[in-house]
Amino acid sequence: MDFGLSDEQKMIVDTVRNFVEKEIYPFESEVEATGVVRKEVSDEIKKKTIDLGFYACNFPSEVGGAGLNHLEFALVERELGRASMALNHFFGRPQNILMACTGDQKERYLLPAVRGEKMDALAMTEPDAGSDVRGMKCSAYRDGGDWLLNGVKHFISGADHADFVIVFVATGEDQTPKGSKKRITAFLVDRGTPGFTIRDGYKSVSHRGYNNMILEFDNCRLSNEQVLGEVDGGFEVMNTWLYATRITVATMSVGRARRCFEYALNYSAGRKQFGKSIGKFQGVSFQLADMITEIDAADLLTLSSAWKLDQGMNANREIASAKLYASEMLARVTDATLQIHGGMGLMNDYPIERFWRDARVERIWDGTSEIQKHIISREPVSYTHLTLPTKA
Repeated sequence: MDFGLSDEQKMIVDTVRNFVEKEIYPFESEVEATGVVRKEVSDEIKKKTIDLGFYACNFPSEVGGAGLNHLEFALVERELGRASMALNHFFGRPQNILMACTGDQKERYLLPAVRGEKMDALAMTEPDAGSDVRGMKCSAYRDGGDWLLNGVKHFISGADHADFVIVFVATGEDQTPKGSKKRITAFLVDRGTPGFTIRDGYKSVSHRGYNNMILEFDNCRLSNEQVLGEVDGGFEVMNTWLYATRITVATMSVGRARRCFEYALNYSAGRKQFGKSIGKFQGVSFQLADMITEIDAADLLTLSSAWKLDQGMNANREIASAKLYASEMLARVTDATLQIHGGMGLMNDYPIERFWRDARVERIWDGTSEIQKHIISREPVSYTHLTLPTKA
């Protein structure tokens, strides 16, 4: 692995960074104050992303995407992480699980999503089934040649703008020596389908404007052609495609932490107490040293996991480690940045209090820190690359 970026990778970073600073930063205060992204703003961000050639950049070129590999896409997400999620949502990275579409599903869902004609959302979490996916109560059963879907999903990000939703539900149950085990199936559900309601979710202190929604299904009738993957094959679809969401959380955490660090560094250089810049005091300078060390470590850990995927290597443990460490690092960095700013850090004159609030959810969604530790602890760790010292 080359720890430096190629010229092409540097160009990707610079292009996305410039886009974020020019097209997204100017609207952050407005979204923070109103909790709303105006349609003309979202449409403009989407249009400029398409014109830039970065819309659906996580999809292969054969379906119309930019064809970035995992490492290159991680660099894109890292730069987008510097900005408001409510706004960078319209930079357009459809769920890569849509690559599981077959037949007419490609024309109905996959290709319109890649072209920016339709937006999608992913629905898994339920009031009684968060980390425990098999605890789903939302279910579908056959009715003639169709399916009837019933139940509730909540905490669904992006559903307020979605034209269709990828929803995972229970479609059966097996009895095993360890008890009952639900079978899960993924469905593609269009907005406006009778029996399908999208309503406002909870008021969150994190990521204002990036709303969570509640989805309700009441005898929602779906055709067999709306099954994504195989019937009862939901876990296979998840395992094949959804690992990338954890890398996204990690990379975005790194990007936001770097932006936070820049505020801390500049403030500590300009703020004077007792006749000198506060950055000259060991209590502050040591905090800055800890912050940049942790940011760099999280960055390398995250890019390394993406690189392993590009090499065709199993990176499940590394991805979990990256998500765990980067999200918890972000919490420490935002808290230290706020501390360095003192009382002003809690005022909305600076975006620090927003970074601080937004950081909290990163340790929860896309698998809590505890779930990541569970994954790490169950994966075999290879020490074959280590040379242990021997006694003389």
